[in-house]
Amino acid sequence: MAGSEAAWQAAHMGVNVVLHEMRPKVETFAHQTGNLGEMVCSNSFRSDDDEQNAVGLLHWEMRAAEGLIMATADQHRLPAGGALAVDREPFAETVTARLKALPNLQVSYEEITELPDQGQWIFATGPLTSATLGAAIQRETGTERLAFFDAIAPIIYADSIDMSKAWMQSRYDKGDTEEERTAYLNCPMDKDQYDAFIDALLAAEKAEFHEGETAGYFDGCLPIEVMAERGRETLRHGPMKPVGLTNPHQPDVKAHAVVQLRRDNALGTLFNIVGFQTKMKYGAQTDVFRMIPGLENASFARLGGIHRNTFLNSPTLLDQEMRLKSRPNIRFAGQVTGVEGYVESAAMGLLAGRLAAAEMLGMALPPVPQDSAMGALIHHITGGADAKTFQPMNVNFGLFRPLDGVKGGRRGRKDRYKAYTDRAKLAWQDWLGNFS
Repeated sequence: MAGSEAAWQAAHMGVNVVLHEMRPKVETFAHQTGNLGEMVCSNSFRSDDDEQNAVGLLHWEMRAAEGLIMATADQHRLPAGGALAVDREPFAETVTARLKALPNLQVSYEEITELPDQGQWIFATGPLTSATLGAAIQRETGTERLAFFDAIAPIIYADSIDMSKAWMQSRYDKGDTEEERTAYLNCPMDKDQYDAFIDALLAAEKAEFHEGETAGYFDGCLPIEVMAERGRETLRHGPMKPVGLTNPHQPDVKAHAVVQLRRDNALGTLFNIVGFQTKMKYGAQTDVFRMIPGLENASFARLGGIHRNTFLNSPTLLDQEMRLKSRPNIRFAGQVTGVEGYVESAAMGLLAGRLAAAEMLGMALPPVPQDSAMGALIHHITGGADAKTFQPMNVNFGLFRPLDGVKGGRRGRKDRYKAYTDRAKLAWQDWLGNFS
């Protein structure tokens, strides 16, 4: 995401770009193709609300900057209520085709194993940085790489789901069209079923870590069994919360918990279990997930998995333009910088591409405005966060400067969020004006 967006932005500013991609010559366990912009986990870019949600605001800012990732996401959008979900395979194919069509951009399929001394470089290697390059980064930074484990949710074939027990409905019937209001597939549980599910989840055999590894999970992508270990009711207040849903098969019966699945492709043949990232072994996954009403005969297109995610201690290593302080000809972008999520990663690629091209063209730019969503993120990773406790972060309004110089709730949350987004849009449009 970040590398594709960085290349697109820099090329559109008129500089010549070489985009290096090690796949498919050098594979990762999670990727299946050599396409640029391939999504390997959820197909969701999360909320598209640009007035009440920080990631929706980030969508707006990327669209305003004519970003490739958002334009392609809009082109391959799937029904998902108030969220922006995409059809993953055609999304990646389109990203690849549009980049290759640029006359001043060349794609080179090879692995980069060292940090170059000459030229302007952006490293946007994401969570699956190759071991060789990771070692080179570690040698340069002189610090231990920080790591946590990302878990991937399973995907189920739609025709294997029992629709006499499940039903289609977005929470609170959210959405402007009938398709959006029925974007999620719901599987209800009563209390006994939920308790049995939690027992099986806790007892299931889990993937083992290598010797010396510890798991420091990112809270936005916790395995469900880790959530269950925090308390038996945790899942009922998280991905299995039953609120805002009415079972048409039993409209007078309130479910104790509900498992939601989201369409994973445009054809509607695949469904992703929402929030069900897992580190259970494959055999245990099929046994446990088939305890869910409606999924007793589920056929899995992909089971869940777990992988190491590497990121920099960016507050100590990067300057305010995302340059490596020890080698200012090198920028980092994307998830490796300590942002979390497809949208945030692409956003940092957008900034890195523009900043690198501006430097090459001799453009003097003011700092990215901190009041924008982009600015709030880049400020956080390049100095706003405490380096001693630095962990990956999604965009959120907690990263924004307080309104009117005060913190807290002196105005209602809805009004406060709208004020944040209004202020951000003005600041972002003003900064984009420097490129006119």
